[in-house]
Amino acid sequence: MTSLSRKDLEQHASQWIDAWNRHDVEAVIEPFADDAVFVSPRAALVTGHATVLGRQSLYEYWIKALAAVPDLHFRLISAICDEAAQSVLVHYISHASGRTLRASELMRFEGGRQVYGEAFYGAEVTGQSE
Repeated sequence: MTSLSRKDLEQHASQWIDAWNRHDVEAVIEPFADDAVFVSPRAALVTGHATVLGRQSLYEYWIKALAAVPDLHFRLISAICDEAAQSVLVHYISHASGRTLRASELMRFEGGRQVYGEAFYGAEVTGQSE
């Protein structure tokens, strides 16, 4: 079974940010397992459900969601890695639809594939707190 090192998890976080900034959903979805689960309050706005089941459904959700935010851009703050748990928490600044928010996403891996993701959104960022 493939296990990701701390360096692998950190690299995943950077590549994830870069893929979103290129608006490359194919690259974002590539590490996901076919039966992955993703949870986000934003998903409910697009799909009607906060939980998205399966890689294909997740791809369709992100294509549709990205079309609504053509100015989407992320800036990495930190990546908190737990090699034993095969997880990384990506903490970032999200710019979309004229709003700037602090956000984080928890990513869990099994056999080198992402099996779970959950997005968390914080308060809007003002010029002084960014």
